[in-house]
Parts: sequence; structure tokens; C-alpha cells
Amino acid sequence: MSNLKQVVSNGDSNQGATSASNVCQPAIANTNGDDTECEQLQQLIFDLIRGIEDPEKPSNLEDLEVVREEDVFVKKCGEDEFGVRIEFIPTVPHCSLAPLIGLCIRSKLQRSLTEKYKLDIFIKKGKHSTADEINKQINDKERIAAAMENPNLRKLVDKCLEEEY
Repeated sequence: MSNLKQVVSNGDSNQGATSASNVCQPAIANTNGDDTECEQLQQLIFDLIRGIEDPEKPSNLEDLEVVREEDVFVKKCGEDEFGVRIEFIPTVPHCSLAPLIGLCIRSKLQRSLTEKYKLDIFIKKGKHSTADEINKQINDKERIAAAMENPNLRKLVDKCLEEEY
């Protein structure tokens, strides 16, 4: 857990996400069990996103089974660089808030992780009627930046990311 002590940040920085954007391809399978550091980062990432509030229902993403631990994939790509892939399942195949959920997941990790990583977020295959279009939106840096400049959308994201005390 040598590098993981420095992974979590309380700041609003997204330097970790951008500094390693071309480092490696995101993981497409869970770690093989030998890489403890990847397993620890996988658990940390799941712990960070599981409590995100659903934008429509009074529950968090874990309770609604939108995010599941087995759908968080981490691969080490260098000394301090990781590929991270998260797949999520909207509550219904025509969920109009799926892009917002993806944006919330990305925002939470950008605010919390300082490690260098390449992050890809996808709707799980076959779980949404317009998954391909939404996947492009939530993985496009320019669209993400533009969305977060919208004060109303930013308020929605911030509300979903509020910590419960």
C-alpha cells in the first residue's frame, strides 16, 4: 500500500486524471490477485463511488445496484500509473439520467484521487438503449468540461456527491 497512502485527496483537483491520460489503456479485466496495490485501489475507488446519491431516487448507487464492486477494473501501467475502467448499470434501459450518473462518477474520482490514472466510464453492455452515445459523452474531456461549466448541472452533480453525516 506504499503509493496508496497518497491516493486520496480532499481537494477539487483533477490533476491525477489528466496527467496520465495517455499512459495506458484502461483495464478490461480485474487484477489477477497477485497485484495487491491494484486490488487496494479497486476497493478504494468502489468505496468512493458507492455512496453517490442517485439523481432521481432517494438511494445511493450501490443500494440501487447501479455500481458494483466487480465492475471496477484496475490495471497498473507503470511505476505510479493506473488504468481504471468502471462499468455501471442504469436502473432502467431508457434512463435519461445515465449521462449525469456517469458525470457524477467521474467528478467524484477527479475530486478524490491524486494518483496518475486513465479513467474510462462505460454503461455495461446491453444495459441502456443509447449506451454508445452516452459512453462517448462521459469519456470526452471537452464535453465533460463544458458540462461542468453549466452552473445548474454542476449543482446537480454537487448534490449527488454530498457526503452524509
